[in-house]
Amino acid sequence: MIYLDNSATTQIDKEVVESMLPWLYEEYGNPSSIYSLGRKARVSIENARTEIAHALHAHPAEIIFTSGGTESNNTVLKSCIHESQLVKALAISSIEHHAIIHPAESLSKQGIPVQYIHVNQDGLIPTDELKNYQLDNTLISIMHANNETGCIQPIKAIKDLLPSSALLHSDAVQSLGKIPVFVDELGIDFLTISAHKIHGPKGIGALFIKKGIDFKAHQQGGGQERNRRAGTESPALIVGFQTAVRIAINQLEKNAEHMYSLKQFLINNIISLIPDIHINGPMDSKTSLPSIVNISFPNRPNIDGESLLQMMDIQDIAVSNGSACVSGSQQPSHVLSAMGRSQKEAKAAIRFSFSKYTTETEILKAIHTLKDILDSFES
Repeated sequence: MIYLDNSATTQIDKEVVESMLPWLYEEYGNPSSIYSLGRKARVSIENARTEIAHALHAHPAEIIFTSGGTESNNTVLKSCIHESQLVKALAISSIEHHAIIHPAESLSKQGIPVQYIHVNQDGLIPTDELKNYQLDNTLISIMHANNETGCIQPIKAIKDLLPSSALLHSDAVQSLGKIPVFVDELGIDFLTISAHKIHGPKGIGALFIKKGIDFKAHQQGGGQERNRRAGTESPALIVGFQTAVRIAINQLEKNAEHMYSLKQFLINNIISLIPDIHINGPMDSKTSLPSIVNISFPNRPNIDGESLLQMMDIQDIAVSNGSACVSGSQQPSHVLSAMGRSQKEAKAAIRFSFSKYTTETEILKAIHTLKDILDSFES
């Protein structure tokens, strides 16, 4: 199979698997136990916490481990409103992942005010329009880079414009390992990251909570993670996450250069073969991830998005039309709709997303296959 859906998940790195194996077999102790088997597990977790924190320019005490991006996002929104009572309202961008949109909608039904910050046709937040929103005593959640189009938001510029009573959270699940993600430079209060987008295991993520914030647990049942997230930690998953972060940071420049080259290769070739496409989102390296290209077909009204993906799959090519979390819903992409695309375009778009393992040969075959399928729709 030609796998071009790395924004959904990535192939786990062999080195990551090898680092996890001892904690699945020999060192199986509960990290909350006080005997030696438990203490070894605890040390492995704290070592991982320290290394991941340093990669983010954070302090180890500012990192809690979760089951992934969705839990981290739910935790920060719901705890800031309910358990911690840090803010009285929410504001999210109109192109957030559903792991932000759905908990925000749930809180809205409970009477919490929620504002939606609009984006321009490239999917970027116009910072000069932030003054039009009431953001005092508000948690603002704006993803660092979008999972469908790859557009990178100006997080630091946004933070600088917020009132002092506001808190800023950013979902950096897509940007980690593709571009630098440093919490001190971004100036944020909360940050979400996940392992399976950077060739790590599924089921493990982390939440950065800035030092000094009185953050209380949303999930109760134990005193783990400094009383901020109850539940027995998994040393194997956490060590795998640590290894994946280490590899991603060490190879960041090389992998980003590789993926950006692939991006330019795909764009040049697809425009040559299928000139009537529309590329959704910015294309330059400063405002767009090197790993994502999203295209739609404004001049081809007969295209059915689901059929297009299925026909690509029949040819052993894996691509998507947006978030894997809502795949098969038959709904137009809320991200592309927020960017002003028509409902037809938003339903029939295709997202190509690369990894360090992707090759030009694979991309070229995918483009030619796509052209053949599109031509079959017109015949």
